[in-house]
Amino acid sequence: MKLDDFDFELPERLIATRPARPRSSARLLVAQGAGITDAVVRDLPGFLRPGDRLVLNDTRVIPARLTGERRRVGADGESAAKIEVTLLEPRADGTWAALLKPLKKVREGEEIVFSPGLMARLEAKADGQAVLRFNMAGEDFDAALNAAGAMPLPPYIAAKRPADAQDREDYQTVWARHAGAVAAPTASLHFDAELLAALEARGVGFTHVTLHVGAGTFLPVKVDDVTQHRMHGEWGHVTARAAAEIAATRAAGGRVIPVGTTALRLIETAARGGQIAPFEGVTDIFIYPGFEFRVTDALMTNFHLPKSTLMMLVSALMGQERVRALYDHAIAAEYRFFSYGDASLLIPE
Repeated sequence: MKLDDFDFELPERLIATRPARPRSSARLLVAQGAGITDAVVRDLPGFLRPGDRLVLNDTRVIPARLTGERRRVGADGESAAKIEVTLLEPRADGTWAALLKPLKKVREGEEIVFSPGLMARLEAKADGQAVLRFNMAGEDFDAALNAAGAMPLPPYIAAKRPADAQDREDYQTVWARHAGAVAAPTASLHFDAELLAALEARGVGFTHVTLHVGAGTFLPVKVDDVTQHRMHGEWGHVTARAAAEIAATRAAGGRVIPVGTTALRLIETAARGGQIAPFEGVTDIFIYPGFEFRVTDALMTNFHLPKSTLMMLVSALMGQERVRALYDHAIAAEYRFFSYGDASLLIPE
């Protein structure tokens, strides 16, 4: 398998920079058997059966993008320079891994001021990342970050416009619970209270798991032989209750359908022993054609970037030729792509 096998041409006009409103009014491409149906997300209950179970990622996106000033006192007095920071993940020692721009101009030990009350010291630099120690922690830090930070929109949106107040709502799922993600589980952004109620009335069950999506989800694949790609790690948790619900659904003949590739990667990690089990830790599972799915029967997901690991994942589930045909249809029908775009329901034969 070569990287070019997962490439396609996408007109730039199809890249969504704002979501559909209301959430469930986004379009939904349903691929079942050999057929393709054009629908909208609010139609989802009609494509599911009583006893099916949706697996939902309840991570909460933090306002991880910060703009601050690097302050330095020299022979000519105090100088300041603008620094852009994207938080990546907290570390066990209380520091944060982060991306700094420009990283090379900030020296270890220097402070970056983000607001009158929030600042951080650069502890170390390695592998293109920074280690920051903030001047507060716990609830005080959360409140200061919420006031000073912006939502970490994907690079292809951030290149077109800055994050604003509307993104605080748009780039968060309605069931977000556990803070820690720096990217949203975007297939879940299509759900609202009305759709959840309709699914429950249909007899569809819900199971919550947590995978803190990292900025690595946007990293390009740089090797031509995709089997040599190394995935980034992300922390996830499948509780004993969640594992039991999934196992019971399968035993009763229901379908287990992750909403989003993050939920899929997590439950497949938890099922590597042959059956679903509780899991807590870091997963770097890489799913590409040839992968043996243990618990996933179908997938709801958005349309993904060319040459991305997520294109490889959906190709593993549906087959490369089938995915190529689905994407050709989506482009011809002018579905909206990527994080704020439309959705697909993929049900393999």
